Amino acid sequence: MIQARTLTRTFRVGKEVIEAVRGVDLDVAEGELVAFLGPNGAGKSTTLRMLTSLLPPTSGTAIVDGVDVTRDPAGVRRRIGYIGQKEGAGHNYRVWDELRMQGLFYGMTPRDAAHRGEELLESLDLADLRMRKVSSLSGGQKRRLDIAMGLIHAPRLLFLDEPSTGMDPQNRANLWDHIMRIRREHGTTIVLTTHYLEEADTMAERVIIIDHGKIIADDTADALKRQQAGDRLIVVVPASQVDLARDQLDGATNGMETQPTAEGIALSLKVTAAAHAVPQVLGRLAAGGVEVVAASAKQPTLDDVFLNLTGRSLRDGDA
Repeated sequence: MIQARTLTRTFRVGKEVIEAVRGVDLDVAEGELVAFLGPNGAGKSTTLRMLTSLLPPTSGTAIVDGVDVTRDPAGVRRRIGYIGQKEGAGHNYRVWDELRMQGLFYGMTPRDAAHRGEELLESLDLADLRMRKVSSLSGGQKRRLDIAMGLIHAPRLLFLDEPSTGMDPQNRANLWDHIMRIRREHGTTIVLTTHYLEEADTMAERVIIIDHGKIIADDTADALKRQQAGDRLIVVVPASQVDLARDQLDGATNGMETQPTAEGIALSLKVTAAAHAVPQVLGRLAAGGVEVVAASAKQPTLDDVFLNLTGRSLRDGDA
């Protein structure tokens, strides 16, 4: 569905040249759900804007659903759905009018636009709101209308640029329920950017991390966490036995860190798989006469992956 090679975009601000995207290579297969992660200014939205023909590349090539974004931008727009960060519907228009007109803008017949619009109103729980003004809708309802407008022409490829930003947890969950159901029913390929790490972790089949305009990681969330971060095992021992515990665990783990706690000293150990490491570590400590006050396992997050790759947090970057 997408094939991009050395995609680049620069901006000139006064005398300074800003490299927003620097040589991105990207392949997305039909039916995939791919998430772009990165701090503000990393190049996520700029990459999406180039792939959707809204921003011409400075250099490089991109083929989207078989169409070159530079040579035939209108052809790209006919084939994709795009939901940007801001609301797409006019506030003074009715829900049904906006949805039906969107279909007509795509060249659909009035009958087909009406039929498709009815389907989307039902599937996105908007049927009871059809005659309401857009301005009277809640934030979650407006976002669902944006999704419906992006899907009215039944595109095989849907771009979502931070679709749930600013929504409360319940509305975010509801929105994702709708998106995932539509994907199951129609096999839609989805490319999204998001600031919510848990969305990328649980929804996406592939996670692409972009930083300073370059892709620095591309794999499944589980694989990235396993390769780049690893599990952490935290074992609390009495302060008087820290050196003994270190001796017992020497060579068995790596990345050991210590931190004082109310009960003693916490030893934080990087392990391959915490579920298997817990009995081994506790057994080794017990055999060496070390008293274990407490033990817990911590699964890595995508923020841990980014921290390991760049030395800083994704959340810090957003802040």
